[in-house]
Amino acid sequence: MPSSTLKSPRRAERGRPSSATTGNPPENSPFLIDPAEAKLSKWHEAFFGVEFLLLVTSPVYYGIGVPRGDGSAVVVIPGFLDWDAYLVVMKNWLKRIGYRPYYSGIGLNAECPNLIIEQRLNKTIDKARRESGGKVHLIGHSLGGIIARSIAGQRPKDIASVTTLASPFRGTVAHRSVLNSTELVRRFILLQHGPRVLPECYTSRCSCDFVQALRRDLPASVSQTAIYTRQDGVVDWRYCVTGDPKIDVEVSGTHTGLAFNPAVYKVIAQRLIQA
Repeated sequence: MPSSTLKSPRRAERGRPSSATTGNPPENSPFLIDPAEAKLSKWHEAFFGVEFLLLVTSPVYYGIGVPRGDGSAVVVIPGFLDWDAYLVVMKNWLKRIGYRPYYSGIGLNAECPNLIIEQRLNKTIDKARRESGGKVHLIGHSLGGIIARSIAGQRPKDIASVTTLASPFRGTVAHRSVLNSTELVRRFILLQHGPRVLPECYTSRCSCDFVQALRRDLPASVSQTAIYTRQDGVVDWRYCVTGDPKIDVEVSGTHTGLAFNPAVYKVIAQRLIQA
């Protein structure tokens, strides 16, 4: 449950209650809308290793009982403060079931998202599109999913589907440790890039292409899947869903473990082939 520190400038002006006081997530809230602390039990995240063990002993991991891919390109995007390499298990699995997977190419996800897209991810998507000869699927974990949705909004003709894993694309209500890390990254971005980024970089008040794309609804041509867990110990799960039961899929697990969760892999295989 988010604390009362969450506030939306537009709602405050109208004298309407914030999502923190009503207990409901805001409608169409953009990325990093006045970051607020969520009272979450982060200790639960220690069990993500169990999900990995369940995965490697599951038939799904070996491609049994899931539909085969059609050779389409799939780009996997890491979460906040994570590297491409931790998605190696998912990348190898995607290849095993018949897809052409790609790392995002961003390395460590601790940079201005707008620059990440412009300087790195767009190049990866161009390469994947060229080599596969078709539209590209995007799978993003946590912040990676938010970035994926922004790309789809900017390049809908190149994107077949977007799958988000525990991605708070409706607003950042997270554990205090995550918010503290976010502020450190924001300061680093401003210090490193100076005039190359906008003063409000890494906030909902930024007017860059990344944030503007998030404020637009994705076109019907882009298939969407939002996978979430109510046991999330990092972000408030209510900010990770669209509200459409055809898009939102709940699984049991941890925030970190969704990248290694057998139930998630089964959903991904089904949604990719449908898209």
